[in-house]
Amino acid sequence: MSAQTHRFARRLVLALACAAGMGAALAQGFPNKPVTLMVPYPPGGVSDVIARTLNNTLAKHLGQPVIVENLGGANGAIAAQKVLSSPADGYIIFQGSPNELILGPLVMSSVKFKSEDFRLVQAITVNPLMMFGRKDLPASNGDELLAYATKAAKEGKPLTYASVGPGSLYHLLGEHLSKVTGIPMTHVPYKGGAPAVQDLMAGQVDVFITPYGRAQIEMVAQGRLKAVAALSAERQSALAAAAPLQDAKGLKGFVFDIWAGFFVHKDTPEAVVQALHKALSEVANDPVVRASLEAQSMIVPRPQPLAAMSKFYADGTAKYRAIAKSINLQPQ
Repeated sequence: MSAQTHRFARRLVLALACAAGMGAALAQGFPNKPVTLMVPYPPGGVSDVIARTLNNTLAKHLGQPVIVENLGGANGAIAAQKVLSSPADGYIIFQGSPNELILGPLVMSSVKFKSEDFRLVQAITVNPLMMFGRKDLPASNGDELLAYATKAAKEGKPLTYASVGPGSLYHLLGEHLSKVTGIPMTHVPYKGGAPAVQDLMAGQVDVFITPYGRAQIEMVAQGRLKAVAALSAERQSALAAAAPLQDAKGLKGFVFDIWAGFFVHKDTPEAVVQALHKALSEVANDPVVRASLEAQSMIVPRPQPLAAMSKFYADGTAKYRAIAKSINLQPQ
């Protein structure tokens, strides 16, 4: 080894040691100021409900306030980009799902980040999906929906389906449903679930595939919304009158759900990630948090190690990229 190479190697080792020391020092005092929990949709939707159900409990475990920030738009890409543009120090946590971090980059040319720019620290919920319809939609199950959609398309007024933005899972599922059935349908994007539900109740859009909670269950009970079909393999107890969409002719296997989890910038120091993982795991095991989320018809999985979270995220990324490719979903 030449003297020059030897000096370079020594500088590299020292730089790495310094970086590791800085990361350890950062984690030792982490957190020493409020932490932001970034929700990529407006207040009132399911994502917002999750964040506000657990932020105070997370604050207790971190020893600092946890402030919920709502930033909707571009299917969550605006909020995601803000996280990436902030220091990778763990003080801003992204509460996300495949909607924003996997599908968004696939179909929105304006999105410049990749799924791999984020690291999944812990999952918090698995949310069953339901297809809701406007209250006067002349369809109460999958077969009736397809018959109505076929008739509407022939009359030049295709069935309209809402989503929380281009590239969202709900957009993907609408396109997938249209392709599988061969029935033209029209996508109507919104900035979040709350405004989509408002227009659905007003009859401005026909259907909306979405996770749901107590509010949507009450809307159905009050006759303000119609639960048309479940996207689970079996009926969902909270809305048992709605048969699975896969029971409809030609839709066997049309079964989907959506999960939510907590992400940080991939370059966040490992010690900080470990500290957040510990706190978020304790939150996910908290009996009050679990009961509150489960009362909203959400499934709260048991916390998993970081390695398992990394595999789960990578597997999900591969799955949804394959679906997008199968329907030739192109960036717009």
